[in-house]
Amino acid sequence: MDIKKLALLGSFFLFVCTQFSYTQEISPTKFGNGLLNMVGRDSTWSMKMGLRIQLLSNFSWTDDAENNLVDSEQNFLVRRARLKFNGFAYSPKLKYKIELGLSNRDISGSSEFTGNTPRYILDAVVMWNFYQNFELWFGQTKLPGNIERVISSGNLQQVDRSLLNSNFNIDRDMGFQLRHHFYLGNGFLVREKFALSQGEGRNVTEGNLGGHQYTTRLELLPFGKFTKKGDYKAGDLDREETPKLMFGVTYDLNNNAVKTRSNMGKYMFNDTGFHKTNISTFFMDLMFKYNGFSFMGEYAYRDADNPIAVHSDNTETGAVVQVGNGLNLQSGYLFKNNWEVSARYTHIKLDHDITGKNPETQYTAGLSKYIVGHKLKVQTDLSYLNKVEGFDTLIYRLQVDVHF
Repeated sequence: MDIKKLALLGSFFLFVCTQFSYTQEISPTKFGNGLLNMVGRDSTWSMKMGLRIQLLSNFSWTDDAENNLVDSEQNFLVRRARLKFNGFAYSPKLKYKIELGLSNRDISGSSEFTGNTPRYILDAVVMWNFYQNFELWFGQTKLPGNIERVISSGNLQQVDRSLLNSNFNIDRDMGFQLRHHFYLGNGFLVREKFALSQGEGRNVTEGNLGGHQYTTRLELLPFGKFTKKGDYKAGDLDREETPKLMFGVTYDLNNNAVKTRSNMGKYMFNDTGFHKTNISTFFMDLMFKYNGFSFMGEYAYRDADNPIAVHSDNTETGAVVQVGNGLNLQSGYLFKNNWEVSARYTHIKLDHDITGKNPETQYTAGLSKYIVGHKLKVQTDLSYLNKVEGFDTLIYRLQVDVHF
């Protein structure tokens, strides 16, 4: 299925909705709250359809001191283009979410394990609130990993996520999740999240090559809920009137993993098929907001039982698990005119003896103008990347974000 076919499908869907509008109520929506918002006349279903795009310009300059050269690159691209559907089916206790990626970056990564087809589906999940504060999820969606990854790419404080996320995140997978929350005393919120997934990443259709992936996350909110789920939105756009804090810890075990970054990265092929090893990933993070000020901190650590991929005769294949650790600290302040300044520090230290990679540190300064919150904004940032015994790189980015 190509983009033209998807556009045709979307047009047909809108036509059907129009022709059969007598069977449901269609509510007018404000900008940023969906293109179409429908509820069945008998209130047994609902659906909101949304669209968002991110248009990015990127410039970089790398200093090759040994050859006395400065290499420059620039590109303009549709960074993300997403079509989203969500609502409930039969009962408000049974919710669903579908998100499709349409840009080249969204659908890339096809292989024999995804049927050699574009990876259009980002999320396809149902969420059932089956008993009190318990909710069961089934389908493909983000695992409960580091906070920066779970925050939507449309709700970020800077143009894109950090190097910690690109090196250590556990992204999306297919499986089950069980979620629960309760209160300790007066307002102290505790949330527990458990996931059992395939362990191969999103859109894999050729079966489970290794074992399974097990993820557990605990979140503590001593001062209660953030305004409008602000703990999973970057920047304090709601200007919390009282201090709000979330502290989270995640442990993930991918049993007999066959990729270099747990359920991400490249496959570790060998002469018998795949090199398999148990990969564990640990995250510790926090989010703090108060009166326009925000702070996010993350620490990640990854290890593996046998990180160096080998053939049956113990000769190395050349593939290795990306073991090591990373630290990401990010802060910002939102002025009353909805301009925000932000800064980020990221340090990545992979195990050099195994990966052959040296430590790298990145410093980023960002500036954002929120026109309609995260739904319509312009963001720009400037980053300096320093690699030990490597090249220094300066990166400038400008991005426009529009959500319907």
